[in-house]
Amino acid sequence: MPPFTVLHVCMGNICRSPMAERLLTVAVRERLTRRDVDPARADELLHSHSAGTGGWHAGEEMNPPAARQVISRGGGVSGFAARRLRSEHIDAADLVLTATADQQEYVVALRPDAAARTFVLGEFGRLLAALDPVGLPPAEVTPDAVHARGVALVDAADAARQGSTPLPADDLDDPWGRGDQCFTRVADEIEETVHPLAAVLLP
Repeated sequence: MPPFTVLHVCMGNICRSPMAERLLTVAVRERLTRRDVDPARADELLHSHSAGTGGWHAGEEMNPPAARQVISRGGGVSGFAARRLRSEHIDAADLVLTATADQQEYVVALRPDAAARTFVLGEFGRLLAALDPVGLPPAEVTPDAVHARGVALVDAADAARQGSTPLPADDLDDPWGRGDQCFTRVADEIEETVHPLAAVLLP
């Protein structure tokens, strides 16, 4: 059921997955602005949230260099608190994007029935670039239309991978403790997938 729900997963949920969570929201708001629609409507069209495979940082704020990347790219960090991934997070997601192939395997081990909607973020970006959106449901700025289009997009991406495994280059490096330059590169790589995703959901 709407809104279209994207779950981002990394290890500790303070660096990669929170950046992906908030940068996807930024991308959707930018699409709405281009369509002369109130960007505040993003929340009714898309639910972007995140969790970590481990609970070491549960309750913590976003890692400061990750927060700087989100803020510098037009997003906000208020209200964020790290949490450990639970089965119900996966069950409620229309799309699960993991930072690495190891985390994809973790998600699928926890919920085997989520395999068809679970991708490494870079893998999903590659598949998205090769898909023809013509066959997707009509693009309208309503929760039902965005949800239908998103679910069809995930199905098409799963069909396109035809059982292939992610490439090593699909993984996002863990930038924790590595400084702003590494965080910038990882945030750039996240945007290479979340911006095209938003563009297909709201062309």
